[in-house]
Amino acid sequence: MADICNKCGLLKDLCVCEVLDKQGANKITIYTTAKKFKKLVTIIQGIEKEHIDQTASELKHKFACGGTSKDGIIILQGNHKKNVSAVLEKLGYPKESIEVR
Repeated sequence: MADICNKCGLLKDLCVCEVLDKQGANKITIYTTAKKFKKLVTIIQGIEKEHIDQTASELKHKFACGGTSKDGIIILQGNHKKNVSAVLEKLGYPKESIEVR
């Protein structure tokens, strides 16, 4: 038997719950700050906890950098502030909810 989504009741192949969850996202804020030894890190706030690990993994892979996700925040090593919003849009987050400081 085909897998059925618990949330919407459609087949997993037709389910759009994940896309709708991303579209209903809060305001996503992207900024940089200096950490130890004046090294810059990029901070991304506002991504839901159920998507944060997957999004952090995609961003780290795309920018070939280290980073972590904890307490609802993604921290990427280096200054990636200019490019993060484009990658988040490709991952399905709406452009209107992304704010770069």
